[in-house]
Amino acid sequence: MKIIKGDNVLVISGKDRLKTGKVLKSLPKAGRLVVEGVNIAKKSQRPRRQGEKGQIVSLPKPIDASNVKLLCPKCAKPVRVGYKKIAGENSGQNRSVRVCRKCLAEI
Repeated sequence: MKIIKGDNVLVISGKDRLKTGKVLKSLPKAGRLVVEGVNIAKKSQRPRRQGEKGQIVSLPKPIDASNVKLLCPKCAKPVRVGYKKIAGENSGQNRSVRVCRKCLAEI
């Protein structure tokens, strides 16, 4: 999955279309993301101790990763993610970095 925890994303489809938020959790096996302030569901929570009241809490639920686009930190536009190989300093090891497909800046 090309979007990881901590990225800022734009929702491109669904009930929360055009909302932006930070990725709180990435679930790569399921292909889903938990995004801050998006796909909020209310859940009843039982009292934990005697004398305490139960309450209703709002929790962000996972959405499909195909419904979001990454916001480039440099050009601030929703973009697809590309990869670029960079040669390492020691023993010729290569590493890949994510790049913006529009402005080619490293993410």
